[in-house]
Amino acid sequence: MPIYQAPLRDYQFILSELLNIYQQTDLRGFDEIDADLTDAILQGVADFTTDIMLPLNASGDLEGCKLVDGKVITPTGFKQAYKQYVEDGWATLTCDPEFGGQGLPEVIGTFATEMKTATNMAFAMYPGLTHGAYSAIHVHGSDALKQKYLAKLVSGEWTGTMNLTESHAGTDLALLRTKAVSVADNVYAISGEKIFISSGDHDLADNIIHLVLARLPDAPDGVKGISLFAVPKFLVNADGSLGEANTLSATGLEHKMGIHGNSTCVMHFDGAIGELVGAPHQGLKAMFTMMNQARLGVGIQGLGVSDIAYQNALVYAKDRIQGRALSGVKQPDQTADSLLVHGDVRRMLLSQKSFNEGTRALMGQQALWLDQAERHTDPAKAKQASALAALFTPIVKGFVTDQGFKACVDAQQVYGGHGYINEWGMEQFVRDIRIAMIYEGTNGVQALDLVGRKLLADKGAALTLWSGMVKELVQQHATNDAMKPYLAGLMDAAGDLEKATGFIVQSASKNPDLIGAASMAYMQLFGICALAWMWTRVAATSLAAIEAGTEETSFYQAKLKTAQFFMSYWGSQTRSLRKQIESSSANIVDFAEADF
Repeated sequence: MPIYQAPLRDYQFILSELLNIYQQTDLRGFDEIDADLTDAILQGVADFTTDIMLPLNASGDLEGCKLVDGKVITPTGFKQAYKQYVEDGWATLTCDPEFGGQGLPEVIGTFATEMKTATNMAFAMYPGLTHGAYSAIHVHGSDALKQKYLAKLVSGEWTGTMNLTESHAGTDLALLRTKAVSVADNVYAISGEKIFISSGDHDLADNIIHLVLARLPDAPDGVKGISLFAVPKFLVNADGSLGEANTLSATGLEHKMGIHGNSTCVMHFDGAIGELVGAPHQGLKAMFTMMNQARLGVGIQGLGVSDIAYQNALVYAKDRIQGRALSGVKQPDQTADSLLVHGDVRRMLLSQKSFNEGTRALMGQQALWLDQAERHTDPAKAKQASALAALFTPIVKGFVTDQGFKACVDAQQVYGGHGYINEWGMEQFVRDIRIAMIYEGTNGVQALDLVGRKLLADKGAALTLWSGMVKELVQQHATNDAMKPYLAGLMDAAGDLEKATGFIVQSASKNPDLIGAASMAYMQLFGICALAWMWTRVAATSLAAIEAGTEETSFYQAKLKTAQFFMSYWGSQTRSLRKQIESSSANIVDFAEADF
């Protein structure tokens, strides 16, 4: 069975030193947390995920979910583990105290989520989707709807889903056909079929609250005619008790490449009773609250699974002996040297390590922006944080899952033939994380969103804001000789991003199709530049700690070495991505259909 060591020391570094969350005096509720409390919570999550969730990962994958007499049965051990998860209060961490939550910042909850997805991605999806449903109702639901559902969703006693996709529509929600007909005041009958519904049915909780996109009879065409409805598996009585079963069912389980422990269902709604969430025809706005929450969660999946794959590949590379170093024997007491002496094995492992640690810092920053957007006492700064979080959403979902998948493939490659064999766990990590590049908007859609909406639609306002932060960081450390290698790498990456941005802006006015042709390479370039920004900040923080006389010199020295590797290996890729955008985009657009 794969092993896992929760990166608790890295969390401490990011929260206390890099992001300084305990000095965020302008954020409501941050005065109620301190390092001791955070450490205790994250240690508790680490214990639960390592002791309870991780042992169920491989067995849940092999057994999978079953549909028996119209009901989904989860793998052995999942029901008991979920019961303990609820009883321990892990579902309540970042939820509103008014409904039984602990009110912790998102920046703490994000790292709790990383540990859950690292140890058992399929299991973690059940509470993950529930939190998304909670968020949508909390922001957009009526007071009556909140009182009806939120306390049970917060506690985890009930779970939630999001129902968007239909077989004929895919990503194009303008084509959805599910209908909603009014039967009473704010009560509707929902009819239609949805596919690919994660956690659509299961035996973990007493009730499941489905958030379903559907059209009212008077709905305008397109996405402007979509409404959102809360549709429970079991109707809820006035006193909060469960009533009769609603007229909905899971009619099938998808046969999937991975995440077998999560029930991905075909859901049929046959006049099922539901209530409107938000205003009529404004469902997409409400659903995007859930989807943007989910997109951060999906990005964390990319990080979490990448990290556990890396941890195991590193142990294997140290233990497995095979061949000799090119420069001569390194372990004369052995019949061969360990895999770690080989340059290409080191390349793969260092690529994973630098990606994982840089991405963890970026995820912390993204979560802090979300906290600032919600909690900052200065509305102007809250608005800025919201804009930055929106800009980086395609990066944390699209770029991170793209590269997280590649990191898992590299981890599998370290094992050689053993990586292809089930018992080592690497092939499951590759299969499980592959879906993260597809759901919650495929990564091609994320890239198009980054360029089409976040760059062009607001005329680059958010990008300009962030670029100013990058320039400020460079100026702040310009006279520090020890920072020169990191600043040089950041400036190179930022320069390539600026040139690529200019090319796209100029080209888009002449040929809009170039936006789609260039968007994926642009997202990768932006993602590397974002990590270069984070690694430069990590380097500055690490140097300051060493200069202050820290007793953990080795920890900070390792950060500096990893930052240097990132700049030399990852940072050098921005030039080729920029060249690719400039040279191939027109060819992609101009390639005739007959020439394919």
